[in-house]
Amino acid sequence: MVSLDVDFVREQFPVFSDYESARWAHLENAGGSYVPHHVISLLNDFYTRSKVQPYWDFNPSIMAGEAMDRAIDLLPATFNATKEEVHFGPSTSQNTYVLAQALRPGWETGDEIIVTNQDHEANIGAWRRLEMTGIRIREWKVDPATGLLEISALEELINERTKLLAVTHASNLAATINPIRSLADRIHALGGVIVVDGVSFAPHAAIDVKELGCDVYLYSTYKTYGPHAGLMYTSPRILEKISNQGHFFNAYKPSARLTPAGPDHATIAACAGIIDYYDAIFDHHFSNSDPVDTRERICQVFELFGEHEQKIMTPLVEYIASRSDFRLVGSPSSHHSVRAPTVAFHSYDVPSRDIYLKLINAGISCGHGNFYAHRLVEAIGLDPKDGVVRLSLVHYNTDEEVEKALNVLDEIKQ
Repeated sequence: MVSLDVDFVREQFPVFSDYESARWAHLENAGGSYVPHHVISLLNDFYTRSKVQPYWDFNPSIMAGEAMDRAIDLLPATFNATKEEVHFGPSTSQNTYVLAQALRPGWETGDEIIVTNQDHEANIGAWRRLEMTGIRIREWKVDPATGLLEISALEELINERTKLLAVTHASNLAATINPIRSLADRIHALGGVIVVDGVSFAPHAAIDVKELGCDVYLYSTYKTYGPHAGLMYTSPRILEKISNQGHFFNAYKPSARLTPAGPDHATIAACAGIIDYYDAIFDHHFSNSDPVDTRERICQVFELFGEHEQKIMTPLVEYIASRSDFRLVGSPSSHHSVRAPTVAFHSYDVPSRDIYLKLINAGISCGHGNFYAHRLVEAIGLDPKDGVVRLSLVHYNTDEEVEKALNVLDEIKQ
């Protein structure tokens, strides 16, 4: 069985060769991942050789368009979608806001949207704003003891006027993976739409929008080893429902209807480096395999990532769950099919900021607070300002880095 070669992985990231940065154990990946040289090279190349308006017939412009088109062709494989179904935007927050505005004209006053109090505010606020236009907002609340959503509570909210469910694939704090397929089937039975925020899931597992059955899926490339942009999959069913949010003369272009202002051209081009990085991981680990397409390469690479992340996450989850003075947010399972390797917790006795500072002083990158999941932190009974401590891992993290964090936590007496 092939295991992830973490030394090879870390060689792909220039940050680990920088003395000042490399001395930190970076366990705040849910806020933004490091970037491999494949992305940096493409970004540098674009700004150096072709930072002009693309798609004209002079060489720098031709190169700019070709670099952008390469990313536009490659990135849909991360969704198992076509390029006509994928939109590049500045961020997931912006993409969600534009989507909400595009869908609203198709609904009537009194129609209902269900949001959760588990999500990042990006997938809550944009929908809640529609309340001012006559849409009724209903909230699917978490269990305050665990921070988890229960299907039975959703059933009490659904009715014939339900038009949309906005839900996270995996919360940026609770981290437990929600059953998107069954939620999609339930909402579709009413003729409704499901919008899935996959920002905290996408760095850890291959997304398959066909298998999930979702209408919209969003994630951020700056958390999947790329530059700062947001990608949004929209099903053909959704494209038929939306009103144009772009320039009127681009209304006939599916990829432009949800893009009133896209990200920087160089950012789009550099996103191709994410796929180049996955290719490098695949070629290193499966050099003797038969040729496979980009989608299959991505799936096999993420299987390696998931197995490694589960291995390094397990001692952290088990340790926090074992402490009677700590509360783990989300499921105590550390299996990568159950939760992402984002571990949020708090102490009943010590402020989260104090724990955070101890970790920082030990050279561990982390954070504390609400992480834009303000409603979730309030729902579990905490002050959103102090909130929880979050340690979030990805595949380039090591056993030694996790052990370093555990040693600090062990110094906080029970």
